[in-house]
Amino acid sequence: MVITVPLAGELKLNPFNDDYRVSFSIPVFFFFLLWIRKISPIFSGFVIGVCVVAFRMALELWNGGIEWGASFNIYFPSFLYYFIYGCLFYFAKINHFHHRPLVVGLLGVLVEAGASFAELLTRYSIIEKTITLSIIGKIIVIAVVRSFLVLGFFNLIKLRQEKEENEQKMMLISNLFEETIQLRKSLQNAEEITRDCYDLYRNLKHHKPLDGIGEYTQTALRIAGQVHEIKKDNQRIYAGLSRLISRQSLTDYMSIRDLGGIVIRTNQKYARLLDKNIQFSLYIEGYHPPYHIYSTLSLMNNLVSNAVESIREKGKVEIDICKDGEWLEFRVSDDGPGIPEKNQELIFKPGFTTKYDLSGKQSTGIGLSYVKEMVEQLNGTVSVQSRTVNPETVFVIRLPAESLVEKG
Repeated sequence: MVITVPLAGELKLNPFNDDYRVSFSIPVFFFFLLWIRKISPIFSGFVIGVCVVAFRMALELWNGGIEWGASFNIYFPSFLYYFIYGCLFYFAKINHFHHRPLVVGLLGVLVEAGASFAELLTRYSIIEKTITLSIIGKIIVIAVVRSFLVLGFFNLIKLRQEKEENEQKMMLISNLFEETIQLRKSLQNAEEITRDCYDLYRNLKHHKPLDGIGEYTQTALRIAGQVHEIKKDNQRIYAGLSRLISRQSLTDYMSIRDLGGIVIRTNQKYARLLDKNIQFSLYIEGYHPPYHIYSTLSLMNNLVSNAVESIREKGKVEIDICKDGEWLEFRVSDDGPGIPEKNQELIFKPGFTTKYDLSGKQSTGIGLSYVKEMVEQLNGTVSVQSRTVNPETVFVIRLPAESLVEKG
């Protein structure tokens, strides 16, 4: 801010044929006050005012202009402008109204007009010149144009930032959605183990007494109790996650093109993180209603990230989505090294993996098993076709479209 504002002030014009200038410095200063909310506007106005005056006086001296005293008299009103602008910005509490752009724009106009009148009054009191209605009109027009120009630019940047943040949140929730599926499965397993342990306890208890059998009976009962406690803890976690992601509202559904775009942008970042040069392409056929965000993102992102991981340094990933009648098909292909035929039956089993990270740590092998389980819950199928000669791997998910669309 200290460098940019004084430099922007040299892009100027003099609308009143005197030392009062209209420049790009105020739009830049207004933008910084909106963007950097941790610094007091009053302090910013004071510092920027000093810097602007010092910079302009230095330029005047460099160009062999008038002496320091006369130069200070010319540029000191500029200090008042920035200081008063910062004070008015602070007392108007403009940064409290970011959610109401029109209010920000109108307050910005009033702040700039107020600071401009203060500067002009100071200048004109020195040269004994009067502020006319024509000058007042020009000041207001200039304030409106500059304030709303900055506001439009600021909101464009803010909207882009919010879009990126929303995409990150959606990917995070889709990952939580995956975890709830795995947690629900572990709850079912815990229930089965608890039931089996309790059945074992009852059988041992009613068994013909043998030496030491009482100890085993109590051990079986204790194990059943411990597993039951684990199940209750998991149920509390599952309930919390479910409340977070299971709200059925309009915001839970999105167009397939937008969802595909999110998956591609996310995995472009992932590929750069892995230092891989991967080209992504998205093809969509047929009419598609909005699909459930988290289910669709979970399925697509698992297959695409798996393709990214399989490519060694450079390659291509293609996503094809088509709707054939009542059926929806996702097809993700890559030109990685391919999957050996002996492994193609194993890749959907929990824990099976052939991938390792840079530190040599083995992957969890959960992603594809999750995809298979979720697709089957949606009454669909998932398959893989792969070859190691002229390598190409294609994963295909086929499921009823109604399983991902809004009910009702």
